[in-house]
Amino acid sequence: MGPRGPFPDGAAAGLTGGPLERQWLHYALLSRSGDVAVIANLSTLGADRPDEPAHRRGIVLAHDQESGWEASQFNARQQQVPWSSFRLPQPRAAQGGKGPFNVAAVSGSPALEVTLRSTSQACTSQCAPFGDGEFLRWQSEPGVLGAGMVTVHGRSRWVELTGYHERVRGRWSWPALGGWVFGFVNAPHSERADSAADSSAAENVQGPPPAAVVFTLIQPRFPDDAANGSVMLWREGRLWRHFPRRCLQMAVDGALARDDVVLVPPLAGLLDTPSCATVPGRLVISARMGQDHLLLDFTSRTAGRIANPCERGLRPFSVHETLGPCRVEARVSGRHLEFETQGIVEFAGGADDL
Repeated sequence: MGPRGPFPDGAAAGLTGGPLERQWLHYALLSRSGDVAVIANLSTLGADRPDEPAHRRGIVLAHDQESGWEASQFNARQQQVPWSSFRLPQPRAAQGGKGPFNVAAVSGSPALEVTLRSTSQACTSQCAPFGDGEFLRWQSEPGVLGAGMVTVHGRSRWVELTGYHERVRGRWSWPALGGWVFGFVNAPHSERADSAADSSAAENVQGPPPAAVVFTLIQPRFPDDAANGSVMLWREGRLWRHFPRRCLQMAVDGALARDDVVLVPPLAGLLDTPSCATVPGRLVISARMGQDHLLLDFTSRTAGRIANPCERGLRPFSVHETLGPCRVEARVSGRHLEFETQGIVEFAGGADDL
């Protein structure tokens, strides 16, 4: 029952409300060893005119610890129906959540040819209204597992991955949106496996991460009270605690060296793209609600800057896909949780700068 998804039938049918209508599927994955990261964004943008088709776009970024960042243009090859756990009937019910996911640059590198599998429940949909009737709606799911071939700088290898998937839709202009800070971390499976004393340890690696954190802060340009966001904590694949915006505090410190920020897609460097804003060197988020609390401490190591063209201005909307180590400490319902792992954080904005 219901639309097949991952978006409502009306939204997926045409996006004829203009170029500010947007919907996308986002995938962010890290290798178990932390030395490879892959990020893909598959989007459908509203048609320029009612009698024209919507625009389908895609970009894939990959980072290898030895060779650095590589990215496609916004014309990455993708499946006609890409894998998503938000489809009906749900993939997890049909095949344990498994399905092929392929995306690649036209040149062949970077490329991702893997099987993805859902292990966790998605959060409830969240919505941020702002501007002049504009809005952004998103739904998040950590604990996505994958395995297959990843190609970076022409070198292909088999990689086991753990990551995140989300769907986003709405209608907004980049200047009105302002910016966002978003990120996720999945606790290493090794923490659960190391604590197991029987043969089920290997099976645990195929289950959901022992814990996961997803956080979002939307910072629209106006009205003044439009800031929105949350911090969510998963335990064993189930949403354990949701901290709303009013329960959060966020601080940044230092700056990532500009030599550690790579501009993508490749053509962006030829289009007189202005210098990027400073990427924080460290991000600390504190969430507290009653006796429950969570602390996340992320350190930036490197970033790929995606320069998105802006429909209502000359400055691009820059999304800095930032990699680095992260430490999480929490106490919820009297239970203590603590782990260290690699994470991905997005620092986005810039189109509203005057």
